[in-house]
Amino acid sequence: MNDGPRSESDATAEWPVSLSGVTETIVTTLGPNGLWNLAALGVFADDENGPATARTWGNTRTRRNFHRQGEGYVQFVDDPVVFTDAALSITEREEPVLESASAWVRVAAEPIDSGSDDGTEWETWELRPLESAVESTTVPTIDRGFGAVIEATVAASRLGVDGYDETTLRDRLDYYASVVDRAGGPREREALERVREHSEW
Repeated sequence: MNDGPRSESDATAEWPVSLSGVTETIVTTLGPNGLWNLAALGVFADDENGPATARTWGNTRTRRNFHRQGEGYVQFVDDPVVFTDAALSITEREEPVLESASAWVRVAAEPIDSGSDDGTEWETWELRPLESAVESTTVPTIDRGFGAVIEATVAASRLGVDGYDETTLRDRLDYYASVVDRAGGPREREALERVREHSEW
């Protein structure tokens, strides 16, 4: 089912980082073409020792691959360009773990709930760690530009989707762009240009 790397055994695997709130990650899932598809995935922290969960929206490759394979690689990255490409474009690769991943965890993905919101179908998944690894550690820094890029990908992904006001989304995108201009570095500015390229903005 899976052609990826191995680290901790299934019996001892845990999340490689502490989760809180909604952690923005990149997930890679194996498609029927034998390539690993990249997508953004918000992971919801476990509630009182319950499982971590994530929600897919629409009939995405991630959703279909989760159903087909039952697993994927959740990865923690801090490169805004890599995140933007994963969030807003179709990106595939031969290996599941990204070079830019500071840590990763292979998870079993089990559907536990589904529904529809403003005409868009969603599905909630329980994510159970099977193996994980920390690839690198860095001294954390706070960059408002990076946060603005993440928020811009969310707003851009909702353009043209029923249930979201187009004017409000575009106003948000303009604001996030101003934050990147003031507080972002070269990678954040490049990522913002990718947002424009990959979306209807």
